[in-house]
Amino acid sequence: MLIAHRLVAGILACSLVLQPLRADDLPELGDVASNELSLPMEKKIGQQIMHEIRWREPSYLDDSDVEAYLNQLGGQLAAVSNDPGLGFFFFPINDQNINAFAMPGGYIGVHSGLILSAQSESELAGVMAHEISHVTQRHIARQVFQSKKIGMASMVAMGLALLAARSSGQVAGAAIATTQAGAISAQLAFSRDFEREADRQGFDILRKSGFDVRGMSAFFERLQRAVRLYENNATAYLRTHPLTGERLTDMQNREQPIGYRQMPDSVDFQLVRAKLRAMQGTPREAIKDFETLLSEKKYAAEAAARYGLAYALYRGRDWAGAEREILAARQLKVSAAMIERLLADIRIAGGNVDAGLSVYRDAMVRFPLHMGLLYGYDGALIAARRFDDSLRFSEAQLQNYPDDVRLHKMRAESYAGLGRKAQQHQALAQAFALQGQTAAAVEQLQLAERAGDANFFELSVIDARLRELKRQLLEELKEKRN
Repeated sequence: MLIAHRLVAGILACSLVLQPLRADDLPELGDVASNELSLPMEKKIGQQIMHEIRWREPSYLDDSDVEAYLNQLGGQLAAVSNDPGLGFFFFPINDQNINAFAMPGGYIGVHSGLILSAQSESELAGVMAHEISHVTQRHIARQVFQSKKIGMASMVAMGLALLAARSSGQVAGAAIATTQAGAISAQLAFSRDFEREADRQGFDILRKSGFDVRGMSAFFERLQRAVRLYENNATAYLRTHPLTGERLTDMQNREQPIGYRQMPDSVDFQLVRAKLRAMQGTPREAIKDFETLLSEKKYAAEAAARYGLAYALYRGRDWAGAEREILAARQLKVSAAMIERLLADIRIAGGNVDAGLSVYRDAMVRFPLHMGLLYGYDGALIAARRFDDSLRFSEAQLQNYPDDVRLHKMRAESYAGLGRKAQQHQALAQAFALQGQTAAAVEQLQLAERAGDANFFELSVIDARLRELKRQLLEELKEKRN
């Protein structure tokens, strides 16, 4: 499924066709003498687009292991960029097209096809550094904000058009052909000047972060060769990131003065690639794929190959086989949160719940910052109907991560299991509000008021939050009308 196909078609139609842009009717969002969008407004646009992707886009990959890895790697790169405090969020897309895209406000999507096609972590880091540079150099802001007076809904629509183009120029073109957004169709691809600037900044990020600076040019050169050999392969990325011989030469010239430095791939890079590969096809096909890799020794890391086979067997509900392979990966002296999580899930799925929960508890001590372990442990408590334990755990974690949507949803599940309906709806309301679904949040709070099992204090809190969200919803509706 192509990213933003439905989003662009629907939102552009509503915001740009039903309500044509008339400068006299639209709010002015500030001085645009610099032809740039203010950072707070850019953040707001990016958040709204991200909410739409999470809420409606089926190819959004809601996998905490992959997301945690991308944010760890992306955070390492962003920390040495020229704007480390901007606040980036990296998210995976389940799409075999080789692609990555930056959105307003520092939201960067990475396709599974890109992760699998990268032959080293430095290559993946090179593409991500390039996208980070598009954000820090405000390229997206300059593309989106082309008019001196423009409404927020139209800004989001234009941002979505940019996003669609990064997956399919044809989809974006069809979506905007009959709307006033056609005026920006020529801006959907980054200009050559923007690309050269992102190359230079991305190269500097790679160098400062310790990765092999040759990763960027190696990946782009291989991508260009693939396009020539296979006509439709990887065209989405190159369509919106025009690659010229001059750019490749420029990258390679910058590499020359820097001595070769081999950068070994991280364990998590290898494991994430194995997991994404094991997700493809049927469980039987994935099992056969990894069995062949192991028998022919065609792997970069045996532990990752055994992890991939264990995950494929787990998909196929072969608990004994999956545990055998994950323990074999463990015996290779590889320490990783993903391995411990899969072992815990395998034991729980096989009926040994206490043993699985014990693995989770030990792993959370060893890897305290790995969010996937927190989600997995809480989910396992819920599945085991240990709702009191789950509620205590999620509430404790929310003290550290108050805006974590997954934790709020699991908290709601715990309340539901305990029969506490008002608090279940209240917790769901907070999850919806954090996802930008204000109307759904209001509905949940109204259900909480009518549940009949809240005390006076709880009803007061619910009522106060309901009034706050109703005001917010009115403001959002006004923005959309504008």
